[in-house]
Amino acid sequence: MSDHSNIPEVEEVPPKKKKLKIGKVIFMIILSIFLLFTLSFGAFLFRYPEVSKAIYNFINIPEGEVYSNNNKINILFMGKSGADHDGADLTDTMMLVSLPLGKEEIKTVSIPRDIWVPELMAKINSAYYWGKNGSTYFSLQDTGGGISFAKRIVGKIIGQPIQYGVVIDFSAFKDIIDAVGGISVDVERPFVDNYYPIAGKENDKCDGDTTYRCRYETVIFDSGVQVMDGETALKYVRSRHAEGDEGTDIAREARQQKVIEAIKNKIIKPKTYLSIKRIKSILSVANKYIETDIDIPTAGIIARKALKNMNSISQKQFPEDLIIVPKTSAIYDNLYVFIPKTGNGNWEEIQKWFSLNI
Repeated sequence: MSDHSNIPEVEEVPPKKKKLKIGKVIFMIILSIFLLFTLSFGAFLFRYPEVSKAIYNFINIPEGEVYSNNNKINILFMGKSGADHDGADLTDTMMLVSLPLGKEEIKTVSIPRDIWVPELMAKINSAYYWGKNGSTYFSLQDTGGGISFAKRIVGKIIGQPIQYGVVIDFSAFKDIIDAVGGISVDVERPFVDNYYPIAGKENDKCDGDTTYRCRYETVIFDSGVQVMDGETALKYVRSRHAEGDEGTDIAREARQQKVIEAIKNKIIKPKTYLSIKRIKSILSVANKYIETDIDIPTAGIIARKALKNMNSISQKQFPEDLIIVPKTSAIYDNLYVFIPKTGNGNWEEIQKWFSLNI
């Protein structure tokens, strides 16, 4: 997701930002987990009868058995921070993935989390939360659940129906790495972070120490290829206060991409998907941390199409010239938000862009 923190709060067109490509590799990880569903065999065929249908679909790709519109499948991928964080059900990562039927390509576009939605009286990243919990404006019966409501809201903004949705809890990050037996990461530049926060000590008074040093630990990473377990990898990607060049947001984003790519590469190795023990572990993590309305047989079709077109991913950039940052106002709950340049709640130009590009 783009970092728009430097965009001034005035009614101007936000400047173009370099897009973080983490969405592409996150998509690959989720796809890989779907592949494990479809490649499961033996005991899993008896435990999960639908898997046999998924395997058939993976091989034969019966496109008529998936929901689509205008010969394409739209899937909304959402990432939430998880139970140990504030706003656990806010989906700060939102990405539309479109799979055209009959074409060898995949189109993706990240949806800015700060888009203001008048009917929600909130930002778009809260759609899943309100759909899951209901609100003053929408009952649970009205929303149909978190994924269903988020698809509806995003679909209205982009002017296209969204057939499927996936929510991944980023708390899964550590457990996925442990489930695959660790990952190998080439640490290009060594670094030291003397202020890595210790979980659970956020409010520790540190016996009166005004520097609150007890809330932090020192993490050290040497250069070279290293095998990391989940906890180590988490520290590697989350470190924000490293000395030198590794202390920048750009460096941290690069580390995130490197680790997520390593996870994807480990998952699709035969040593992983041919290991019943590891498959069980990964499926357990997927069941715990991934929520979707894609059934297992359909996952077989989508996984095969996505795998077939993995080298033809076209990452589109959300049209930032069509949105502005309005002045802080009670209308927007005094929050930093984006609204259409044509007016609050007027999605016509954005919808036109999506019809031409997605």
